[in-house]
Amino acid sequence: MRRNQMVKGAVNLFKQKGFHKTTTREIAKASGFSIGTLYEYIRTKEDVLFLVCDYIYEHVKERMESAIDTNKRSIASLYDAVTSYLQLMDDMQDEVIVMYQEVKSLPKEAQEYVLQKEKDMVLMLEKVIQNSLPYEIPAQDVKLVANNIFVQGQMWGFRRWILQKDFSIQQYIERQLHFLFQSLNIEQEQAVQQDIQ
Repeated sequence: MRRNQMVKGAVNLFKQKGFHKTTTREIAKASGFSIGTLYEYIRTKEDVLFLVCDYIYEHVKERMESAIDTNKRSIASLYDAVTSYLQLMDDMQDEVIVMYQEVKSLPKEAQEYVLQKEKDMVLMLEKVIQNSLPYEIPAQDVKLVANNIFVQGQMWGFRRWILQKDFSIQQYIERQLHFLFQSLNIEQEQAVQQDIQ
């Protein structure tokens, strides 16, 4: 609970002022902590940024794991996985933007940890793709499709200032699913019908 307060407070400040211009005292105040309480959880400001990154990936992982069964073999699983992932990227767009803008400020080993978390998310998508398709595609194509889906989630956050003029998040998800299923030569209606059953 307290960690979540800290993350939310830090994200708001990093978004407004940037990581480097934000002080630990401001983070403590925005989180509703004393500076002493804040230092019970962290040693440096970089630790807060690390917690923000970790928080995002844990939420993505939890949401995806609860929305999909990676072992279920149906097109509906892929439909659910992509829908859930893109919706989560909308729910956490501020956190995602802050993370990608500021991850370069983390020490090298923390950057590697964050990048590994990202690879784990893409691997989850790869597994869903492999298990969902009614035919086999090359492993290299599976990797590319999974990375495309991952980037579409990020794109909603980074390009929302223009995309939201033409699309609601539901419309964005629907169109991205349309293009995904079209590229995989699958009728999207199959996925929707399987999902309803």
